[in-house]
Amino acid sequence: MDHQLTMGKIRITSIIGTRPEAIKLVPVILAARKRPDQFQVSVVRTGQHRGLVDQLMDEFGVYADDDLRVMQSKQDLNYVLTECLRGLSELFARRRPDWVLVQGDTMSTVAGALAGFYHHINVGHVEAGLRTGDRRSPFPEEVNRSIATRLADLHFAPTEQARRNLLLESIADEDIVVTGNTVVDALVETLGRSPSRPIAGRCRYIVFTAHRRENLGSVLHDICDGLIILLERNRDVRAIVPMHPNPSVRDVLIRRFGGHDRIVLREALGYTEFLNTLNGASLVLTDSGGVQEECAVLEKPMLILREHTERPEALDGGRALLVGTNSHRIADVGSFLLGESKACRAAPSLSTKFGDGTASTRILDAVLSRTKA
Repeated sequence: MDHQLTMGKIRITSIIGTRPEAIKLVPVILAARKRPDQFQVSVVRTGQHRGLVDQLMDEFGVYADDDLRVMQSKQDLNYVLTECLRGLSELFARRRPDWVLVQGDTMSTVAGALAGFYHHINVGHVEAGLRTGDRRSPFPEEVNRSIATRLADLHFAPTEQARRNLLLESIADEDIVVTGNTVVDALVETLGRSPSRPIAGRCRYIVFTAHRRENLGSVLHDICDGLIILLERNRDVRAIVPMHPNPSVRDVLIRRFGGHDRIVLREALGYTEFLNTLNGASLVLTDSGGVQEECAVLEKPMLILREHTERPEALDGGRALLVGTNSHRIADVGSFLLGESKACRAAPSLSTKFGDGTASTRILDAVLSRTKA
């Protein structure tokens, strides 16, 4: 190891930037704090998705030890990356953790992995190995996750497919651990303390989420048209639309859906409320990676509003379909799935295609084993 362990404890710093990072790293943080004799964990937030991350961390009772506050009005990707890298580099120079944990494919993921590598700190990549094969879809996430792969010391692959992707990129087998996805840990914990129930009075409704950069502009308008046509064909169905805070998304949703008598625009939902809403839906339309996983675990019918998915496991079983962004295809396939599901009811059990809810334990066990080796 590059650094002495503090009183026998492994010092882990977790980097949280966006809400998906929070959802998937908070279970690891909580699991580490249940093992205080082995791990000393700190949390650094970059300041991305501030309101959304605050909301989620409050739900789980996890608070940041450091806040980089990188965001400013009209920032671009270059600014976010450089500010995250600067702040994390300064922090690591002072704190010298034994491990840095990064998750997924955001700018804070890349910055955390780079800063850790530059300071000779071990890097663990949670949710490693996801690939679409198209470097511009999703943008910039596909390249971000590939960069994190080149920098990581341990790769926590959520599925066997993710492991195979890493092996094809010449990552050593002994550096890959198939853990399951920590989103299942978060979902199981949340439903355990607040069992999800269908929303009263809205038995037939669609949940619609959209936010990806490659779907902005005219593409987002096409997607919105798809939902409107779908509702015209299915007059017994409503739609609930939680709005992403990005003004380029939010403004379009308000213009296109505001005033529609069967579309309910909502501010961003808390995690527990969002899971509750998903669990009562008859159909979900989304371009989100995390929502793909959550719907797969809940076994909800879903249209993936993208040309590619890095989560092919979600497509197994035919309840999720990759439909792209053409409005008429969205309406056609959506009508078919609504016809297949005349009553909205929760699945009798959770699917295990993305794990069994113990990914966090496997991650920590792998860190412990590698550190003590």
